[in-house]
Amino acid sequence: MSLLTSNNPSDIRRLALFREMSRRFWFSGHSSVVGLVVLMLSVVLLQLAVQVYLNLWNRHFFDALERRDSYAMWYQAKLFFPLAAGSVALAAISVWGRMTTQRKWRESMTQEIILAWSKKKHDGPFPSGADGAENPEYRIAEDVRVATDAPIDLTLAFISSGLTAATFFGVLWTVGGSLELRLFGHYTEIPGYLVIGVILYSTIMTSLMLLMGRRMQSVIEGKNQAEAEFRAAAEVMRGDHPETPSQARTIGERLQQRLDSVMAAWRDLRTQLIKTTLVSHSNFLMAPIAAYIMCVPKYGSGMMTLGEVTQSAAAFVTVQGAINWVVDNYQRLADWRSSARRVASLLYAIDNMEDQVATPHSHHDPEPKPMSYNPG
Repeated sequence: MSLLTSNNPSDIRRLALFREMSRRFWFSGHSSVVGLVVLMLSVVLLQLAVQVYLNLWNRHFFDALERRDSYAMWYQAKLFFPLAAGSVALAAISVWGRMTTQRKWRESMTQEIILAWSKKKHDGPFPSGADGAENPEYRIAEDVRVATDAPIDLTLAFISSGLTAATFFGVLWTVGGSLELRLFGHYTEIPGYLVIGVILYSTIMTSLMLLMGRRMQSVIEGKNQAEAEFRAAAEVMRGDHPETPSQARTIGERLQQRLDSVMAAWRDLRTQLIKTTLVSHSNFLMAPIAAYIMCVPKYGSGMMTLGEVTQSAAAFVTVQGAINWVVDNYQRLADWRSSARRVASLLYAIDNMEDQVATPHSHHDPEPKPMSYNPG
């Protein structure tokens, strides 16, 4: 299921506007957008190639270390520097490509929202059901940024994780081989036991993250809404000048209520982050140790060299990191979905402002009308 889907018909209409606006940027056919996409995908493939060579380097270096072969060790040490330099250069190019694309998408979406907003009447209330869209400045400044930054990072990470997992599954299967165990008096051979181990390990960690962070999206949405309402209430201090002490107290009480809501939302978010951190940090500590422990039987029996152990352990950590893409990006996914939904609510409100002003007692949800502005 898409992260931008909902069973609520009203939500579906809002999110359709967000998806339509996004499609107009990505499928505009502009050479700059196409070029950036090609660059980012090329960097992902090159980074994967460097990862494979570094994994082989681990094996050769530690095999030389086990043999006490000083010539081979120095040769591998010299080989490491161009591999490291290539990895660093690709990382820098990746940052440039991602941030350039994010800036262009954000600029395009912000301009389109502002243009659509400028064509509407602003002397009436927001359409009924436009939840939270009464704070448009926060959505344009903050939610549009998150809604355009996160998808690019997450998509590239997802593609990279899929390719990495597929590639290093082969490494684990080939280097790890089969494990022979004596169970109930009989010898049993487990083919590709490291592959089975990493799948089981990653499944457990991903399940724990989904369990611990199941409320993350709603908590982040509540926090963002509370922040927007507090900011809107704080604007009163600059725009309104109370004439009596009672009016000043009313403004102060309203601000205090909004501040209390913000603090409550942050406490709720803190609890969620503590839970997800318990899983992510445990995974960070346990993954390499789990890999070494799984290699102990074959290394102890002489069926694995030290280089093969380190290569397998590095491949194990790489694969479980790729499979645990959800574990590593759960908070970012929740934050992005929250912001995308809030931008969608703003788009819905803008798209229906004229109808709502013309017929203020209407409470039906009209079908969304795509905005006419074509970015670029």
